[in-house]
Amino acid sequence: MARKRPPGEGSIYQRKDGLWVGAITVGYTPRGNPRRKVVYGRTRQEVARKLAELQVLHHRGLLAEPAQITVRDWAEDWLKRKAAEVRPRTLESYRYHLAKAIPSLRDPTAYDRFGRMRLQSVQPLHVRRHLDGLRLTPHAMKNIRWLLHAVFEDAVRMELIHRNPVAPVKVKGPPRKSPGRTLEPDEARRLLAALDEHPSPLAIALRLMLTCGLRRGEALGLRWEDVDLEEGVLHVRRAWAKVGGKGVVSEPKTSSGYRAVPIPPTTLERLRAYRESVQGLSEEEARRSWLFPGRDPSQPVHPDAPDHFLRRLLARLGLPQVRVHDLRHTYGSLLLAQGAPVELVAERMGHANPNITLGIYRHLLEEERRGWVLDIG
Repeated sequence: MARKRPPGEGSIYQRKDGLWVGAITVGYTPRGNPRRKVVYGRTRQEVARKLAELQVLHHRGLLAEPAQITVRDWAEDWLKRKAAEVRPRTLESYRYHLAKAIPSLRDPTAYDRFGRMRLQSVQPLHVRRHLDGLRLTPHAMKNIRWLLHAVFEDAVRMELIHRNPVAPVKVKGPPRKSPGRTLEPDEARRLLAALDEHPSPLAIALRLMLTCGLRRGEALGLRWEDVDLEEGVLHVRRAWAKVGGKGVVSEPKTSSGYRAVPIPPTTLERLRAYRESVQGLSEEEARRSWLFPGRDPSQPVHPDAPDHFLRRLLARLGLPQVRVHDLRHTYGSLLLAQGAPVELVAERMGHANPNITLGIYRHLLEEERRGWVLDIG
């Protein structure tokens, strides 16, 4: 008697036309015939990868009855798989925005007509009507549409559905994002002078953002071992981000975020003085400690702390209310205004490529270009 292949066991073979085929048994019919899920590819490796993904889905119970999978089920599984690919803060953002379109992701008892639809039943018209009924900001709508497209595209890739019902649906995007207001050179100098007079460690953190172009999370995520006070260089190796209202250690925003940043002389002096003020720790303990510890010294200060500090300080000085992130933009603007190459600014700020820098500071560069004219009489 022929051996029944156990559910979840896959097989791979090559057809006469050269195409590779993989199949996985996901169950049996009432008559005992196997129900199979088939994938195709140009190489054996491609099919093996697809088959491995199918086996994971099968073990989670998402292939035995594919017609019964709901939008909510698939979105939840997509989020679980994304957890291994993105930073915690990014995953939190994905879940937050998807839950606006699929409320049962947040509360299983919530009324969620769209989330409880069968994945295979969703048509573009369903998506269009559902998005129209959300009545959210253009920015939120753009994020939700992008995430829903990714969720359904994953279902297409796994051959659970033939077409992505989100693809034909368009939403009005938000206006082009403003880089925020940057400080003028004299305003930046006034702020730095006020920071130098303040005893709070947060004053040093804000100085690093303004004079080294660090993101808030990068500055708060520094340990003393990341700061070379002899060479005048700091190394960005992690970030301290807010996820679900709490701080978590994560990787820098991009691979380019890992970088060495030269410390300006005045900031280096302030850092040396600040380092000398760290008392009661051995040299090794000090190296491993955070530059800006919170009430619990095993963790950095809360990610929101710099915002509150800066807001109060700017009000006292009568300076424009800029965001903490605008200090970083001020750094980039002032470097470019001094004639620094775009490639160098991109490297210092940890941008993935100079095109990002150009996009953010295009207005500044265009103003500078207008001043370059050829006057030879």
